[in-house]
Amino acid sequence: MSTHHNTSEEEPKMSRLLKLAQKFNCFYLNGLVKGDCRPFVVDGQQVGLISRNVLEHLLKYPEVFCIRSAEPEKQNIVELNPAFRDYIERSEQVDRVLREFRLQEVFVALKGWRNECYDVKSTTESLLKMDRSATCLFGVRNYGVEINGYVRHPTKGLCIWLQQRSDTKQTWPGKWDNMVSGGLSVGYGIYETAVKEAAEEASIPADLIKNLVSAGCVSFFFESERGIFPNTEFVFDLELPEDFEPDNSDGEVQNFQLLPVNECLERVFAPDFKTTSCPVVIDFMIRHGIITPENEINFTQIVELLHVPLQSLYTYRTTKAKNLNNGNSIKNGRV
Repeated sequence: MSTHHNTSEEEPKMSRLLKLAQKFNCFYLNGLVKGDCRPFVVDGQQVGLISRNVLEHLLKYPEVFCIRSAEPEKQNIVELNPAFRDYIERSEQVDRVLREFRLQEVFVALKGWRNECYDVKSTTESLLKMDRSATCLFGVRNYGVEINGYVRHPTKGLCIWLQQRSDTKQTWPGKWDNMVSGGLSVGYGIYETAVKEAAEEASIPADLIKNLVSAGCVSFFFESERGIFPNTEFVFDLELPEDFEPDNSDGEVQNFQLLPVNECLERVFAPDFKTTSCPVVIDFMIRHGIITPENEINFTQIVELLHVPLQSLYTYRTTKAKNLNNGNSIKNGRV
């Protein structure tokens, strides 16, 4: 099965799959190199990136967000006030600002307010929590789980279950998606989230969910009108019997469809498929030998773009931040 269609030797050798991988990594490939975003620092450690648009609004809250000039390149950073010493105080202060932004309808992202929080983490600990809708404003790394439900059909071969998101979902309404997916909320572990979401979104019973197999992860850096999304998705495979049909129980899914792998691969190119779920489908296809170096001209580049090294992109650390209290604040609202 070929995933590229060059019609002449003069055409660029870029397959549809590579173009798609570049789309869900648009910030990693384009936005990041522009240098327009500023490090977001909490407790001396970079936990995110903040765009100029967001920064302009944060300047109105100098008691919460300190805009400073830092070594070695005199770059501006956005630091959560270091006077906030613990998880609870930091969370409360940020939540207060976010709720004001929401009332003022400042950001599109906050229209999707969930009353569900994600942790903002350093490499070693959780530093605060914020509503999941707001994390993209701060470029905070998001973590989620994705379950590939598949069937070895006697006549159709390898097939994959997809869900169609409810038209009332705050994000990506009506788009096609993986069978089960969900963010890692405060208080929930990876496997625990997978089991919870499998029950809520697809009513998968205990005797089937016990067959859940961890299949690694994908990571990518996407940008939309809502903000920037450095996402890591922990992937699971779940082989299902031919006669099983998923059934939604939380009102967030309006349809399910079982597709042969070739049809499923075509579906990810359609505009009605959720862009940030494409990496999980492509990863499944690679691991199951559907997409191979023999039939995909850009195989190596695609594999690399499924595993963007997000951990190496946020490098501002405590050793520099300790000196910031001595001054160098940005005056007069300059960004």
